[in-house]
Amino acid sequence: MSTRQSVGRAPGRATIADVATAAGVSKATVSRFLNHRDRLLSPDIAARVEAAVLALQYAPSPMAQALSRGRSRLIGLVVADVSNPFSVAVLRGAEKACQQAGYLVMLFNLGNDGSREREAIEALARYQVDGFILNTLGRGASAVDADTLHGKPAVLVDRRHPAMKADFVSLDNVSAMQQVCDHLAHSGHRELLYISEPSRGVSSRRERITAFGECVKTLGPRVAGEVFESREDNEPQALAELDAALQALKRRAGRGRRAAVVAGNSVVTLRVAAAVTRLGWQFARELGFVGFDDTEWSALIGPGLSTIAQPTDAIGHAAATCLIERLQGFEGPPRQLLLPGELICRGSSSA
Repeated sequence: MSTRQSVGRAPGRATIADVATAAGVSKATVSRFLNHRDRLLSPDIAARVEAAVLALQYAPSPMAQALSRGRSRLIGLVVADVSNPFSVAVLRGAEKACQQAGYLVMLFNLGNDGSREREAIEALARYQVDGFILNTLGRGASAVDADTLHGKPAVLVDRRHPAMKADFVSLDNVSAMQQVCDHLAHSGHRELLYISEPSRGVSSRRERITAFGECVKTLGPRVAGEVFESREDNEPQALAELDAALQALKRRAGRGRRAAVVAGNSVVTLRVAAAVTRLGWQFARELGFVGFDDTEWSALIGPGLSTIAQPTDAIGHAAATCLIERLQGFEGPPRQLLLPGELICRGSSSA
Protein backbone atom coordinates (compact mmCIF):
# COMPACT_ATOMS: atom_id res chain seq x y z
CA MET A 1 0.00 0.00 0.00
CA SER A 2 2.71 2.42 0.93
CA THR A 3 4.53 1.70 -2.34
CA ARG A 4 1.49 2.72 -4.42
CA GLN A 5 1.14 5.96 -2.47
CA SER A 6 4.82 6.81 -2.86
CA VAL A 7 4.84 6.13 -6.61
CA GLY A 8 2.37 8.97 -6.98
CA ARG A 9 4.91 11.50 -5.67
CA ALA A 10 6.39 14.05 -8.04
CA PRO A 11 9.76 12.90 -9.46
CA GLY A 12 12.67 13.69 -7.19
CA ARG A 13 10.46 14.31 -4.14
CA ALA A 14 10.77 10.88 -2.57
CA THR A 15 12.97 10.54 0.50
CA ILE A 16 15.39 7.86 1.55
CA ALA A 17 12.81 6.80 4.14
CA ASP A 18 10.27 6.24 1.33
CA VAL A 19 12.74 4.02 -0.50
CA ALA A 20 13.47 2.05 2.66
CA THR A 21 9.75 1.52 3.32
CA ALA A 22 9.06 0.45 -0.26
CA ALA A 23 11.94 -2.02 -0.24
CA GLY A 24 11.20 -3.28 3.28
CA VAL A 25 14.69 -2.44 4.54
CA SER A 26 16.34 0.10 6.83
CA LYS A 27 17.54 3.57 5.75
CA ALA A 28 21.12 2.43 6.46
CA THR A 29 20.68 -0.38 3.91
CA VAL A 30 19.47 2.10 1.29
CA SER A 31 22.43 4.35 2.10
CA ARG A 32 24.84 1.44 1.55
CA PHE A 33 23.25 0.78 -1.85
CA LEU A 34 23.38 4.46 -2.89
CA ASN A 35 27.03 4.75 -1.88
CA HIS A 36 27.93 1.79 -4.11
CA ARG A 37 28.50 -0.55 -1.20
CA ASP A 38 25.96 -3.07 -2.44
CA ARG A 39 28.63 -5.75 -2.09
CA LEU A 40 27.65 -5.64 1.59
CA LEU A 41 24.07 -6.54 0.66
CA SER A 42 22.59 -9.82 -0.54
CA PRO A 43 21.57 -9.86 -4.24
CA ASP A 44 17.89 -10.07 -3.24
CA ILE A 45 18.03 -6.98 -0.97
CA ALA A 46 20.08 -5.01 -3.51
CA ALA A 47 17.50 -5.84 -6.20
CA ARG A 48 14.62 -4.71 -3.96
CA VAL A 49 16.30 -1.41 -3.16
CA GLU A 50 17.12 -0.82 -6.81
CA ALA A 51 13.51 -1.52 -7.81
CA ALA A 52 12.22 0.92 -5.17
CA VAL A 53 14.65 3.65 -6.30
CA LEU A 54 13.49 3.28 -9.89
CA ALA A 55 9.80 3.10 -9.00
CA LEU A 56 9.98 6.20 -6.83
CA GLN A 57 12.36 8.02 -9.18
CA TYR A 58 14.41 8.83 -6.10
CA ALA A 59 17.24 11.33 -6.63
CA PRO A 60 19.65 11.64 -3.67
CA SER A 61 20.75 15.14 -2.69
CA PRO A 62 24.27 15.85 -3.98
CA MET A 63 24.90 17.96 -0.87
CA ALA A 64 23.80 15.16 1.44
CA GLN A 65 25.99 12.67 -0.40
CA ALA A 66 28.98 14.98 -0.24
CA LEU A 67 28.50 15.67 3.47
CA SER A 68 28.21 11.95 4.20
CA ARG A 69 31.71 11.65 2.74
CA GLY A 70 32.95 14.68 4.72
CA ARG A 71 33.14 16.97 1.66
CA SER A 72 30.60 19.49 0.33
CA ARG A 73 32.57 20.27 -2.86
CA LEU A 74 31.87 23.94 -2.10
CA ILE A 75 34.48 26.72 -1.98
CA GLY A 76 33.68 29.93 -0.09
CA LEU A 77 34.92 33.08 -1.84
CA VAL A 78 34.90 36.36 0.12
CA VAL A 79 35.62 39.57 -1.82
CA ALA A 80 36.10 43.09 -0.50
CA ASP A 81 33.99 44.79 -3.17
CA VAL A 82 32.25 42.99 -6.02
CA SER A 83 31.74 46.34 -7.82
CA ASN A 84 35.53 46.54 -8.29
CA PRO A 85 36.42 45.04 -11.71
CA PHE A 86 39.48 43.37 -10.14
CA SER A 87 37.31 41.32 -7.77
CA VAL A 88 34.96 40.23 -10.56
CA ALA A 89 37.82 39.18 -12.83
CA VAL A 90 39.53 37.18 -10.07
CA LEU A 91 36.21 35.51 -9.27
CA ARG A 92 35.90 34.33 -12.87
CA GLY A 93 39.37 32.80 -12.82
CA ALA A 94 38.76 31.05 -9.51
CA GLU A 95 35.36 29.78 -10.58
CA LYS A 96 36.72 28.23 -13.77
CA ALA A 97 39.47 26.38 -11.88
CA CYS A 98 36.99 25.17 -9.24
CA GLN A 99 34.56 23.88 -11.87
CA GLN A 100 37.35 21.99 -13.63
CA ALA A 101 38.14 20.27 -10.33
CA GLY A 102 34.48 19.49 -9.54
CA TYR A 103 33.86 22.27 -7.01
CA LEU A 104 31.27 25.05 -6.87
CA VAL A 105 31.91 28.59 -5.60
CA MET A 106 29.78 30.43 -3.06
CA LEU A 107 30.34 34.20 -3.05
CA PHE A 108 30.07 36.66 -0.15
CA ASN A 109 30.54 40.35 -0.96
CA LEU A 110 31.71 42.56 1.91
CA GLY A 111 30.86 45.81 0.13
CA ASN A 112 34.07 47.30 1.58
CA ASP A 113 32.64 46.85 5.09
CA GLY A 114 35.42 45.35 7.20
CA SER A 115 33.05 44.69 10.09
CA ARG A 116 31.42 41.90 8.06
CA GLU A 117 34.48 39.68 7.60
CA ARG A 118 33.69 37.28 10.43
CA GLU A 119 30.02 37.32 9.43
CA ALA A 120 31.06 36.21 5.94
CA ILE A 121 33.09 33.28 7.22
CA GLU A 122 30.33 32.18 9.60
CA ALA A 123 27.70 32.37 6.85
CA LEU A 124 29.77 30.28 4.44
CA ALA A 125 30.77 27.83 7.18
CA ARG A 126 27.08 27.07 7.75
CA TYR A 127 26.99 25.72 4.22
CA GLN A 128 29.88 23.38 5.10
CA VAL A 129 32.30 24.83 2.53
CA ASP A 130 35.52 22.84 2.25
CA GLY A 131 37.78 25.91 2.24
CA PHE A 132 38.03 29.65 1.59
CA ILE A 133 39.48 32.05 -0.97
CA LEU A 134 39.76 35.44 0.72
CA ASN A 135 40.08 38.86 -0.89
CA THR A 136 39.10 40.84 2.18
CA LEU A 137 40.00 44.10 3.90
CA GLY A 138 42.08 42.49 6.64
CA ARG A 139 41.69 45.25 9.19
CA GLY A 140 39.63 46.06 12.26
CA ALA A 141 38.29 43.95 15.08
CA SER A 142 36.34 41.69 12.71
CA ALA A 143 39.34 40.80 10.52
CA VAL A 144 39.58 37.12 9.70
CA ASP A 145 42.26 35.08 11.44
CA ALA A 146 43.18 31.41 11.62
CA ASP A 147 40.78 30.78 14.52
CA THR A 148 37.85 32.14 12.49
CA LEU A 149 38.15 29.53 9.74
CA HIS A 150 36.82 26.52 11.67
CA GLY A 151 39.94 24.55 10.82
CA LYS A 152 39.36 24.92 7.06
CA PRO A 153 42.22 25.85 4.70
CA ALA A 154 42.26 29.31 3.12
CA VAL A 155 44.14 31.15 0.38
CA LEU A 156 44.62 34.92 0.49
CA VAL A 157 44.29 36.99 -2.69
CA ASP A 158 45.86 40.45 -3.13
CA ARG A 159 45.72 41.38 0.57
CA ARG A 160 47.83 39.84 3.31
CA HIS A 161 46.74 39.03 6.86
CA PRO A 162 49.71 39.21 9.25
CA ALA A 163 48.03 36.89 11.76
CA MET A 164 47.22 34.21 9.20
CA LYS A 165 49.71 31.72 7.80
CA ALA A 166 48.15 30.82 4.47
CA ASP A 167 49.00 30.60 0.78
CA PHE A 168 49.05 34.04 -0.84
CA VAL A 169 48.49 34.98 -4.50
CA SER A 170 48.89 38.49 -5.86
CA LEU A 171 50.24 40.79 -8.52
CA ASP A 172 53.97 41.43 -8.14
CA ASN A 173 53.43 45.01 -7.02
CA VAL A 174 57.11 45.95 -6.86
CA SER A 175 57.86 44.80 -10.40
CA ALA A 176 54.67 46.39 -11.76
CA MET A 177 55.46 49.75 -10.17
CA GLN A 178 58.99 49.64 -11.56
CA GLN A 179 57.57 49.16 -15.06
CA VAL A 180 55.24 52.15 -14.61
CA CYS A 181 57.82 54.57 -13.22
CA ASP A 182 60.54 53.60 -15.70
CA HIS A 183 58.11 54.06 -18.58
CA LEU A 184 56.97 57.50 -17.40
CA ALA A 185 60.55 58.67 -16.80
CA HIS A 186 61.61 57.39 -20.22
CA SER A 187 58.73 59.27 -21.87
CA GLY A 188 59.85 62.54 -20.28
CA HIS A 189 57.64 62.82 -17.18
CA ARG A 190 59.57 64.39 -14.30
CA GLU A 191 56.89 65.13 -11.68
CA LEU A 192 54.93 62.05 -10.59
CA LEU A 193 51.94 61.77 -8.27
CA TYR A 194 50.78 58.38 -7.02
CA ILE A 195 47.09 58.41 -6.04
CA SER A 196 45.85 55.61 -3.83
CA GLU A 197 42.73 54.83 -1.88
CA PRO A 198 43.32 54.91 1.91
CA SER A 199 46.17 52.52 2.65
CA ARG A 200 45.62 51.86 6.35
CA GLY A 201 45.33 48.14 6.92
CA VAL A 202 45.35 47.22 3.20
CA SER A 203 48.62 45.48 2.35
CA SER A 204 48.44 45.79 -1.45
CA ARG A 205 47.96 49.56 -1.24
CA ARG A 206 50.85 49.91 1.20
CA GLU A 207 53.09 47.78 -0.99
CA ARG A 208 52.41 49.94 -4.05
CA ILE A 209 53.02 53.16 -2.11
CA THR A 210 56.33 51.81 -0.79
CA ALA A 211 57.34 50.57 -4.24
CA PHE A 212 56.51 53.98 -5.75
CA GLY A 213 58.78 55.70 -3.21
CA GLU A 214 61.62 53.30 -3.93
CA CYS A 215 61.24 53.78 -7.68
CA VAL A 216 61.37 57.58 -7.40
CA LYS A 217 64.44 57.28 -5.18
CA THR A 218 66.12 54.99 -7.72
CA LEU A 219 65.40 57.36 -10.60
CA GLY A 220 67.41 60.02 -8.79
CA PRO A 221 67.12 63.81 -8.80
CA ARG A 222 65.74 64.03 -12.32
CA VAL A 223 62.36 62.64 -11.15
CA ALA A 224 60.32 63.80 -8.15
CA GLY A 225 57.32 62.02 -6.70
CA GLU A 226 54.59 62.44 -4.10
CA VAL A 227 51.73 60.30 -2.78
CA PHE A 228 48.12 61.37 -2.34
CA GLU A 229 45.57 59.14 -0.60
CA SER A 230 42.09 60.00 -1.83
CA ARG A 231 38.95 59.42 0.15
CA GLU A 232 36.70 56.46 -0.62
CA ASP A 233 33.67 58.65 -1.33
CA ASN A 234 32.53 61.22 -3.90
CA GLU A 235 31.50 63.94 -1.47
CA PRO A 236 32.20 67.53 -2.64
CA GLN A 237 35.12 67.95 -0.24
CA ALA A 238 36.77 64.74 -1.48
CA LEU A 239 36.42 65.90 -5.09
CA ALA A 240 37.85 69.32 -4.23
CA GLU A 241 40.84 67.73 -2.49
CA LEU A 242 41.58 65.59 -5.54
CA ASP A 243 41.31 68.58 -7.90
CA ALA A 244 43.69 70.54 -5.65
CA ALA A 245 46.21 67.71 -5.62
CA LEU A 246 46.26 67.60 -9.44
CA GLN A 247 46.59 71.38 -9.70
CA ALA A 248 49.50 71.32 -7.22
CA LEU A 249 51.18 68.63 -9.33
CA LYS A 250 50.82 70.82 -12.42
CA ARG A 251 52.35 73.81 -10.61
CA ARG A 252 55.30 71.73 -9.42
CA ALA A 253 55.98 70.61 -12.95
CA GLY A 254 56.15 74.16 -14.24
CA ARG A 255 57.51 74.98 -17.66
CA GLY A 256 59.56 72.27 -19.31
CA ARG A 257 58.80 69.45 -16.84
CA ARG A 258 56.01 67.05 -17.67
CA ALA A 259 53.69 65.81 -14.92
CA ALA A 260 52.00 62.40 -14.66
CA VAL A 261 49.64 60.56 -12.34
CA VAL A 262 49.84 56.89 -11.38
CA ALA A 263 46.46 55.57 -10.18
CA GLY A 264 46.39 52.73 -7.67
CA ASN A 265 43.39 50.90 -9.18
CA SER A 266 40.48 51.28 -11.59
CA VAL A 267 38.33 53.06 -8.99
CA VAL A 268 40.98 55.77 -8.63
CA THR A 269 41.35 55.91 -12.40
CA LEU A 270 37.69 56.88 -12.81
CA ARG A 271 38.04 59.59 -10.17
CA VAL A 272 41.10 61.04 -11.86
CA ALA A 273 39.37 60.97 -15.27
CA ALA A 274 36.43 62.86 -13.77
CA ALA A 275 38.79 65.42 -12.18
CA VAL A 276 40.62 65.97 -15.47
CA THR A 277 37.26 66.70 -17.10
CA ARG A 278 36.26 69.13 -14.31
CA LEU A 279 39.57 70.99 -14.71
CA GLY A 280 39.17 71.23 -18.49
CA TRP A 281 42.40 69.30 -19.07
CA GLN A 282 43.29 66.52 -21.46
CA PHE A 283 45.36 63.42 -20.78
CA ALA A 284 48.79 63.56 -22.45
CA ARG A 285 48.51 67.34 -22.95
CA GLU A 286 48.36 68.68 -19.38
CA LEU A 287 48.79 65.37 -17.60
CA GLY A 288 50.42 62.02 -18.28
CA PHE A 289 48.76 58.95 -16.83
CA VAL A 290 49.20 55.24 -16.05
CA GLY A 291 46.72 53.28 -13.93
CA PHE A 292 46.68 49.88 -12.30
CA ASP A 293 43.97 47.55 -13.77
CA ASP A 294 43.22 47.41 -17.47
CA THR A 295 39.46 47.71 -17.84
CA GLU A 296 37.41 47.51 -21.03
CA TRP A 297 36.90 51.27 -20.99
CA SER A 298 40.58 52.21 -20.51
CA ALA A 299 41.12 52.54 -24.25
CA LEU A 300 38.03 54.74 -24.64
CA ILE A 301 38.99 57.66 -22.36
CA GLY A 302 40.84 60.54 -24.00
CA PRO A 303 43.75 59.31 -26.15
CA GLY A 304 43.52 55.94 -24.38
CA LEU A 305 44.73 55.32 -20.83
CA SER A 306 47.98 53.45 -20.30
CA THR A 307 47.58 50.71 -17.69
CA ILE A 308 49.16 47.86 -15.82
CA ALA A 309 47.04 44.84 -16.66
CA GLN A 310 46.82 42.50 -13.70
CA PRO A 311 46.74 38.78 -14.57
CA THR A 312 43.38 38.49 -12.83
CA ASP A 313 42.34 35.23 -14.46
CA ALA A 314 45.67 33.65 -13.54
CA ILE A 315 45.46 35.03 -9.98
CA GLY A 316 42.01 33.50 -9.47
CA HIS A 317 43.06 30.22 -11.07
CA ALA A 318 46.23 30.01 -8.97
CA ALA A 319 44.33 30.74 -5.75
CA ALA A 320 41.78 28.02 -6.47
CA THR A 321 44.53 25.56 -7.44
CA CYS A 322 46.44 26.23 -4.20
CA LEU A 323 43.31 25.65 -2.14
CA ILE A 324 42.34 22.46 -3.96
CA GLU A 325 45.86 21.11 -3.46
CA ARG A 326 45.45 21.74 0.28
CA LEU A 327 42.12 19.94 0.24
CA GLN A 328 43.78 17.00 -1.51
CA GLY A 329 46.36 16.65 1.24
CA PHE A 330 49.24 19.05 0.51
CA GLU A 331 50.75 20.07 3.86
CA GLY A 332 53.79 22.15 2.89
CA PRO A 333 54.58 25.59 4.34
CA PRO A 334 52.57 28.62 3.16
CA ARG A 335 53.34 29.55 -0.44
CA GLN A 336 53.57 33.01 -2.03
CA LEU A 337 52.80 33.43 -5.73
CA LEU A 338 53.55 36.88 -7.15
CA LEU A 339 52.43 37.10 -10.77
CA PRO A 340 53.77 39.67 -13.26
CA GLY A 341 51.65 42.49 -14.63
CA GLU A 342 51.73 43.74 -18.22
CA LEU A 343 52.32 47.40 -19.08
CA ILE A 344 49.93 48.46 -21.86
CA CYS A 345 51.05 51.78 -23.34
CA ARG A 346 48.43 54.10 -24.86
CA GLY A 347 48.25 57.79 -25.63
CA SER A 348 48.00 59.05 -22.04
CA SER A 349 51.69 58.34 -21.35
CA SER A 350 53.18 58.98 -24.77
CA ALA A 351 56.52 60.75 -25.07
